[in-house]
Amino acid sequence: MTKRTNYSSGSPWEDIVGYSRAVRVGNTIEVTGTVADDHGALIGKGDPYAQTKFALSKIEDVLNQAGAQLSDVVRTRMFVTNIDQWEEIGRAHKAVFGDIKPATTMIEVSRFIGPDYLVEIEATAILSE
Repeated sequence: MTKRTNYSSGSPWEDIVGYSRAVRVGNTIEVTGTVADDHGALIGKGDPYAQTKFALSKIEDVLNQAGAQLSDVVRTRMFVTNIDQWEEIGRAHKAVFGDIKPATTMIEVSRFIGPDYLVEIEATAILSE
């Protein structure tokens, strides 16, 4: 049986909702939806570029904890509240993944749990064996 390891950020939401910041099973790491929140403080209010960059830095942090790097990311999913902001969000994504070029999706949603969040990002990483 393949070992499963859960990674926590310490957010109270993890226990309230019942999820982990990331889960590693074998060589695959799934990172949960990530917003620009720093222990309860919104980063980049009104700025989709800043929110995207911060969310991606949080994803990088948990990937590192799980033994991976950004270069191991094979897919990202970006959920946005205003698709008209796609260029700023895309520019921030490219700043991080421009050479890696994972498969990606950007989808407009009506809202997030926090009204000032503009983007939420999930990631999947697969480690080379």
